[in-house]
Amino acid sequence: MTQDEFLVTPDKDVEPVLSVVMPTLNEEEGIVECIDRIKTAIDELCIPTEIIISDSSTDSTPELARERGAIVVTPDREGYGYAYRYAFNQARGEYIAMGDADTTYDFEQLPRLLTPVQNGDADICMGSRLDGEIRDGSMPKLHQYVGNPLLTRFLNTFYGAGVSDAHSGFRVFTKDALETLELTTTGMEFASEMVMKAGANDLTITEVPIIYHEREGEETLNSFRDGWRHVRFMLVNAPDYLFSYPAVALVSLGVIVMALSLSGITAGGVNFGLQTMVGGSLLSIVGYQIWTLALFSAIAADPIREPKSALIGTVRDRFQLETAASIGVVITGIGMIYLVGVFIQWLIAGEPALPSAMATLLASTGIIMGIQTIFGSFFMSMLADRSSSN
Repeated sequence: MTQDEFLVTPDKDVEPVLSVVMPTLNEEEGIVECIDRIKTAIDELCIPTEIIISDSSTDSTPELARERGAIVVTPDREGYGYAYRYAFNQARGEYIAMGDADTTYDFEQLPRLLTPVQNGDADICMGSRLDGEIRDGSMPKLHQYVGNPLLTRFLNTFYGAGVSDAHSGFRVFTKDALETLELTTTGMEFASEMVMKAGANDLTITEVPIIYHEREGEETLNSFRDGWRHVRFMLVNAPDYLFSYPAVALVSLGVIVMALSLSGITAGGVNFGLQTMVGGSLLSIVGYQIWTLALFSAIAADPIREPKSALIGTVRDRFQLETAASIGVVITGIGMIYLVGVFIQWLIAGEPALPSAMATLLASTGIIMGIQTIFGSFFMSMLADRSSSN
């Protein structure tokens, strides 16, 4: 049997087993080679396959794709991620493969990615460029040695994905896995979203080493803009790493510095006094403010990775406006009582001594955090009421 006998088009009644999806934006220089390589893989696999091109081109890409038996669909919105999502909705195969149409990925390697998914060993199989071979001129050195490894490290740390090349665009997965992921992004962060949600949903990801080739046609990736989109998306969907952990670190350091300052000791050649007391106060206030943002996000947001901080979870689950506001009032009241006493002392005896100045700063810190607690409690109550009504 020839490869074309396994190529399914809308005119055929055969249901495809595999759907190969490629987004295209003026890829006339590479689309023919990519489709021919897919056909070679189809000939090896011997399973009914459809090729879907999600096209937003102004050149001859769609005509060339149709001539070679591909199904061409036109997304009704812009965006790399949206182009994939639009085509995924058209895909009929039990298994779905995705990859770029610029010849960087060798689609003849499709059987190697499909096998572990087809055998039930993985929900998603990704081609790893960093564990494979990156041909000269195919990837900028900044991407190869800094951008991709760093973004992959972030993603593995935040979401436990355990992959070596998180942003490889050559992937095969089951349609059931795709439905579980519920992908929503429209831009280049789409690649991150898929891996992040797979990790959050405990889907099994495996990788096979691949060769990454030099592209045909013009580069459409903007290194810094698209890299930032990936980082931003990872952070806003991991509130523990964005808010909780930095907050705990800042508050802990601030409290330690203030305690050492109040004791007036010298450690490691550093004299702890009024100046370090100011620094400790600043760290504590900033850390507490970040921690309140963690609480707000835990109620109002719906991140991919739910906050796992025990303190955040306890406050969120047991929060009562009256209790939280009362704590804020007590803290503020204690600080105010002390400051009133200091003010009276100042009226009677003049400027207070240095230890009193540090104690005054401690009381002021408490007042600021107490006021934050009072108004933050009301804001949390508003967010909780809104969330429960939706």
